[in-house]
Amino acid sequence: MRDLSACRLILRRQEGSLCAQHCLNNLLQGEYFSPVELSSIAQQLDEEERMRMAEGGVQTEEYRTFLQQPSGNMDDSGFFSIQVISNALGVWGLEIVLFNSREYQQLRIDPIHEKAFICNYKEHWFTVRKLGQQWFNLNSLLTGPELISDTYLALFLAQLQQEGYSIFVIRGNLPDCEADQILRIMRVEQQQRPKLIGEDEAQRMSVQHASDPGHTADEALLDEDEEELRKALALSRQDMEVEDEEADLRRAIQLSMQGTGDLPQSSSKEQDFTVSLSRL
Repeated sequence: MRDLSACRLILRRQEGSLCAQHCLNNLLQGEYFSPVELSSIAQQLDEEERMRMAEGGVQTEEYRTFLQQPSGNMDDSGFFSIQVISNALGVWGLEIVLFNSREYQQLRIDPIHEKAFICNYKEHWFTVRKLGQQWFNLNSLLTGPELISDTYLALFLAQLQQEGYSIFVIRGNLPDCEADQILRIMRVEQQQRPKLIGEDEAQRMSVQHASDPGHTADEALLDEDEEELRKALALSRQDMEVEDEEADLRRAIQLSMQGTGDLPQSSSKEQDFTVSLSRL
């Protein structure tokens, strides 16, 4: 069984709040954008907005208020707006379409026929991309890429929407990457799903604090805050421990209710070639 690291599947881990940069580079599968380059795009957008506001008069209250407001395209933590991401992707001839917009939904496109999605929740960005014939969750908060079956993809996106995520469809031709080339001729099987970065340590600290008799009320409240943050980070992969067989079973039940007995084939069990997902 081959190791997926040989397939050159890139997943950049979270550093600071540069999730937009990681999201873009995970999408394009390479070091295409740096924080400096994204900051330059954000500053250009800020200047364009300033010039539009100035058209109404530089002495107006609206213009002076605008100048006093912080940038809406980036901040000191490393966050970048959807406008910055859109402009960055435009360099590669790519565009983004809001997944739940009326125009897109009217197209009735099955998500498995798309190429990639980028998702956002409370200033965190991450990529879901098809490589070869399989889908992967390339969230920089995970310890490695997470395989998503075709059967589960629509359910996964629906779950994200329910949790408050904004989802954007990537349209256009993504640049070639070695991972896509290799995964076109083989399929992978995931033996163990990756965890959130720091998940094991957070659980260990929680148990340690709970057993500490000197644990104060203030420390207990702090632990609750940390636990809430951990839960928020886990939103992007909630319910992903569901086995492919269970997802297939749900779909089979739905099909039977529609009067058809065709059962879906497993997307990860029946394959000629298998490799294991590694921690990148």
